[in-house]
Amino acid sequence: MQTQVLVIGGGATGTAVARDLALRGVTCILVEKGDLNSGASGGNHGLLHSGGRYVTNDKEAARECKLEGDIVKRLMPQCVEDTGGLFVAVRGDDEKFIADYPSHCAECGVPCEAISPEEARELEPTLSENVIAAYRVEDASVDPFKLTLLNISQAISLGSRRLRSTKVIGFDIHDKKIRRVLVKNVNTGNEFYIEVEQVVNCAGAWANQITSLAGIEVPIQYSKGTLLVTNDRINYRIINRLRRPSDADILVPGGTVSIIGTTSTPVEDPDAIYPTVEEVDLIIQEGAAMVPVLERSRFVRAYCGVRPLFGRSGGSDGRNVSRGFALLDHADANVENLTTITGGKLTTFRLMAEKTVDLVCHKMGVTAPCRTTTEPLPTTTGGQWTEPGISPKRWMRSHEPDDIMICECEMVTRRAIDEIIKSLKDHNEKPGLVDICMRTRLGRGACQGAFCGMRAAAYLYECGELTGREGIVDIGTFFQERWKGIHSILWGDQLIQAELMESIHCGLFDEELHTPSR
Repeated sequence: MQTQVLVIGGGATGTAVARDLALRGVTCILVEKGDLNSGASGGNHGLLHSGGRYVTNDKEAARECKLEGDIVKRLMPQCVEDTGGLFVAVRGDDEKFIADYPSHCAECGVPCEAISPEEARELEPTLSENVIAAYRVEDASVDPFKLTLLNISQAISLGSRRLRSTKVIGFDIHDKKIRRVLVKNVNTGNEFYIEVEQVVNCAGAWANQITSLAGIEVPIQYSKGTLLVTNDRINYRIINRLRRPSDADILVPGGTVSIIGTTSTPVEDPDAIYPTVEEVDLIIQEGAAMVPVLERSRFVRAYCGVRPLFGRSGGSDGRNVSRGFALLDHADANVENLTTITGGKLTTFRLMAEKTVDLVCHKMGVTAPCRTTTEPLPTTTGGQWTEPGISPKRWMRSHEPDDIMICECEMVTRRAIDEIIKSLKDHNEKPGLVDICMRTRLGRGACQGAFCGMRAAAYLYECGELTGREGIVDIGTFFQERWKGIHSILWGDQLIQAELMESIHCGLFDEELHTPSR
């Protein structure tokens, strides 16, 4: 197997690099050790920053967010809900910080409009009566799963390939260049080489694991961020706490739910992360200062992601490390065709890809210009089912009474699952429950897959996509992933549901739900 460029990492940046390369006439193979968005790109708020969060402590990041947010809204509107946002301060917050905020926004070119606390509560009735100041900003929410799926879909349509469950395990280096990359299919254990001209490391928090194969160390800090998902949508706009970045100061509406977070906790191993009860309590306590209803809300899930922060300083929680990105040309370390892009934010994924591809194309002698600043991202079948409510809309329009509803919470139909199965098999990939969950909203509703997971598994067995004991293992993987986000929020209705969930799984599959080890 050979390719012009090997892209390592299937998150927002990696898939955007693949798309940018393809639009310039350069084909690639994208490899991902898990599935698309299995890292930080799938463990975030889904916030498209206006830049307002960074105007006081990282002005360059603020300007980048403003410019890139506008591009994403214009060229990828199918991935964006343009909610708008508010920054609000509550009684006791730093009054000087509040007063200085508009001037910082103006300096960075980030629009903000002062409104009264009364106007803010008219816009967002759940806001606290203790709100003392408010500013309107241009925040939006973005669907990172659709974004990633659509980027890689266009790259594939232009001749590139993706390989899921494929881990990079070695480099064959001669004369300061990587000639071959040794990869391993984590499901089958099969190992094989890919001949390459260039290698782009978009592995995020795992970037240093990749460069270490070439004897190169990249200074990355790992910062775990935990978030909570409410049972229903409690706000219309994004609500930010008007203070220096801290815990639980952003509430993002996304589809049918709201997401509150995040924390910032240094970790040593990006693979060993899970939400804790202590983090859940902190998020609710801090978030309720802005939106008191959070103290009474039902939460269906907690989850976390790992931010790759470039650098070795920044305080005990890493919040003072820049949210900007780092583009590293490892020719300086005597590996001429290895490039690493790391750091950054979801909002700046396109810019990160553009700068990376500019460098790679320069190395290859390719002069084609970047097209992602002007060319809209096309909608394809690969990412159509992540949108909340899209399945029932199509179901109603098509008048297909025989199309069975598999997931009632998020109204995912059999037709949607059929199309996902076909899409995966078109890429010679074996469908499973986790794959279906990532590409639709199955399992993301109130029951967290307790019931729809069983129906979907039965249907996959019926289709022959799950067989024998292998299918049971896949079911176990799906439910353990759901459980990882449930065990830390067990009280009230959620505790009752969890007991039912575990009894079903233990009874039918002898599958015990395990609490992550500390």
